[in-house]
This record gives sequence, C-alpha cells and structure tokens, in this order.
Amino acid sequence: MSVLATAVSQAMTASPRELVLLDRASGQWSRHPWQEVHARAENIAERVLDGPDGAVGLVGEPTVEFVAAIQGAWLAGRAVSILPGPIRGADDRQWARSTVERFAGIGVSQALSHGAHLELLRTNGSRLDIHDVTVVGHSRRSTTLSPQAAPAGAPAVLQGTAGSTGTPRTALLSPEAVLNNVSALWQHTATDPDHDVGMTWLPLYHDMGLTFLLTGFLTGAEMWVAPTAAFAASPFRWLTWMSDSRASLTAAPNFAYSVIGRYARRVPDVDLGRLRLAINGGEPVDCEGFQLFLDELARFGLDPRAAAPSYGLAESTCAVTTPAPGTGLVVEEITDPATDAVQRHAVLGRPIPGMDVRISESEHSRKVGDHTIGELEIRGTSMMSGYLGQDSLEPNEWFRTGDLGYLTDDGLVVCGRVKELITVAGRNIFPSEVERVAAQVRGVREGAVVAVGTDRDSARQGLIVAAEFRGPDEAGARSEVVQRVASQCGVVPADVVFLAPGSLPRTSSGKLRRLEVKQNLEAARV
Repeated sequence: MSVLATAVSQAMTASPRELVLLDRASGQWSRHPWQEVHARAENIAERVLDGPDGAVGLVGEPTVEFVAAIQGAWLAGRAVSILPGPIRGADDRQWARSTVERFAGIGVSQALSHGAHLELLRTNGSRLDIHDVTVVGHSRRSTTLSPQAAPAGAPAVLQGTAGSTGTPRTALLSPEAVLNNVSALWQHTATDPDHDVGMTWLPLYHDMGLTFLLTGFLTGAEMWVAPTAAFAASPFRWLTWMSDSRASLTAAPNFAYSVIGRYARRVPDVDLGRLRLAINGGEPVDCEGFQLFLDELARFGLDPRAAAPSYGLAESTCAVTTPAPGTGLVVEEITDPATDAVQRHAVLGRPIPGMDVRISESEHSRKVGDHTIGELEIRGTSMMSGYLGQDSLEPNEWFRTGDLGYLTDDGLVVCGRVKELITVAGRNIFPSEVERVAAQVRGVREGAVVAVGTDRDSARQGLIVAAEFRGPDEAGARSEVVQRVASQCGVVPADVVFLAPGSLPRTSSGKLRRLEVKQNLEAARV
C-alpha cells in the first residue's frame, strides 16, 4: 500500500470515534464508526480490483459508502477523482456526457455513484465501468483483501483546479503530498482527536472540502459531514449543525461567513462556545464581512480568536499558510498613494510545516508603504507532481501561483491575482477592492460582483462592474455604485452592468469565472 493508504488504515481501524453524516432527504444524522468505514472501503477496493486498470471516479453526495470509496480506491492502489453533480437548471444529460468524458480524459476507468447521478451516468452510453457505491460499499466482510501497491510515481488524487481565471486543469497529487499536507495542517492547528470535532459541508470535489475530511481519516477524530446542497438550501443550518455536534473545527469560503454575519438576526439559538478554529479560505477574505460574523455571533459564545483566514490552492494539495490557533483576524491596512484610499487585507498566517513562500518581483510589483507587492511563489512537501499532460514539477522547484501579495511579521497578505489586475490610467487596481465597495449598495447580491478592466480599444478602456441585482431602483443603485467606487477606490467605472440573480458564470466550486465575465462583457460591447 501507499504511505497514505497505510496511514489512513491505521487511523481508521484504531479509532473509537465516528463519522457522522446528514441525510438530506430525512434531515437525520447517522453515526458510523471509522472501523465500519474502513470495512466498507475494503469491499470497494475488492470490486475495483476486479475491474480494469485506471483511476476511480466518484460523483454524489457524501454517504458512508461514498466516503469509504476514497480509501477504497487507495487500498486498490488507484488514484481517485471526485467531480461535482449537475448544477441547478443545467441539462442533466449534458452534465452526464461531459462528466464521463472528463473522467475518461484523465484516466478514470471505473466510476462509483448513487441515486439519480448513477442512473444519469449509466444511461449516456459511456464505456466506463459504473458501479452503485451503495451496493459495492456494504459493511459485511467475508474475505480478506490483499491491498495493492500503486505504481511508482502514481498519484493518489486527480484534483481539478478552479479555473476561475482560465481553463481548469488537473493537478496530480502524490500519496506523500496528500499525507504531508493533511498531517502538517493538523500539527499546525494542534488538532487533538480525543477532544476535537470537525464539522463540514464543503464539497468533496474541492481541495478544501477533501482535505478537511481527510483530517478525520488520518486522525480518527469525530467528523460531521453535511451535503453542500443542504447548506445551500438553508445556510443558517450550519450554525445549528456546529451547535449540535459541539464542533471545535470548521471551514468555509468567505461568502458563507459574510452572509451569516449580514443576516445574523435570523440566527437561531445556538451554542458556539466550543468552536476554536474557523478556517476562512478558498476566496479573498472580506475583513469587514468576517469581522461582522465574529461580532454578531459572539452572543452565541463564539470566541473571535477562532477566526483563521488561510491561504491554499489545489496545486499544493490544499493548505499553504494558516494562523496559529487563537490568533484571530489580523488586518493589514495599506494606503493607495494615488488616492489615499485605505485597503484592508487579512493576514493569512505563516506556512504550515514543510511549505515555503516568497514574494518575487515582476512587472506587476509595486511599492506600497513599507511593503513591496509582488507575485507569490511556493514550494514544499505538499506540492503536486505537476499538471496532467504537462511537464512534471521538479522537487523543491518554486511554483508561481499567480497571486499578488507581500509578507509581514504576522504572515502572508494576498492582495489579488496577476491575471485579474486592472490597469486604468496607469494605475493598478485590485478588483476585490472594487467588488467589496460595490457589494455595499442595496440590492447588489453579496458575493456576486465582478470588476474587470476592458481594453478592446483606447476609446473604451476603463473599469466595468458587473453585478447580480435584485431591487426596484436599478438606476439609483447604478449611480450609487459609481459614486462609492469613485470615492473609495479613486476610479470612475466606465459602466455598471446589472444582471439577474444567478447570471454570472461560476466554477463547480462556486467561484466566479472572471475571465469569462470579461470576455462576455467585451463581446456585448462590440
């Protein structure tokens, strides 16, 4: 077995604790000892070994069989790829075709799913072996599995990248990289399986969702997992789940904290007194929104020092930097010398064990106060082997992330993305600042604002703000967006485009596809 499969087996079979899963249909939680999860994984591995060589694909909500299939693939010496189900309003059959095509394109030969997803995948004419994971992943053991060693250099995870600024790619994550990242994260956060309880609703096809779950795999700690769709249907249930589970660890992207903070009057009576680490990652951190969440939920026992704004990416398995437990939200303020506007950025902590970060200077670098903003580069023991179909990443090679930021004594500060940087009249503008200001206007949807620069010709150069809007006064809101952005960011938008809710394109993990938004806007202005 790989070092990863071995470590997971040892933790699962020795743990006296449980995996706790929410059934979305019934709303009931079910408990499954980690030892049971491992027995199901062995059954799945046995079935996988009876099939063709190649990676194992997974699609579906997190049932006990689905979760067990991750370790099942590793016990069989195979890589695992987890892809999302269809989004609301999409053509289900088109989703099924594109999913099996994507699986086939990355080397998946067998797929496991359940329910409606299973039937859609089976009826699209695919040559993949498609199994019902609820049947294959039963809990009875009648034979003894002989775990298989993966070929030398074979990945453990085929992790899709977000593709928010370009074409999605597949990162090849070795067993060692995955084990190193999860182990370093729990060491850095001082996770204690005897006392800590994790609670997550993050999708398992996303690097942060998978890594959070693997913390339970590798520590044997109690882990509560809810389907992402259950959170999306009622975000405030997340607080109830944390209260009921007495969770000490959770993680979510920034929008989840901001939405709950903004509408905290709707929060039910919950107890968040045990929560000691609330990781905020996966997208830029809105300091005001995160602080509002901490302030509003303090009356339910939440310790503001639990805040843990962090940085990571699929290419490093997940985590790169995170604050030490108890640090809380630390904010850096930088002043734009052109406008005297103050920008606030969260400090994202120091590198986890085994990872290094540095800032390199480039044509995008600029001096702001005592800091030089440049491109962030990373390297270390959690790094991918490379992208599928491309040259391998050499050991200890620095990887250019495409993110812009700087380093302080407290840790990393990320200001924006190289590809998203907007240049107007010789000034570089970070779109996140514009988006934060525009989102303050009544009717503009939280987390549904994109600021882009347009440069099709000199007559139309400038800043465009596109936002999903719901309200009675579009003209008034548009005027307010222009005024706020002009006064706080020092640039007058050339246009403000309002769209119906749900119109902005997103990645499978919910990130806005900024490059596609820019292309669509430019095409519409021809």
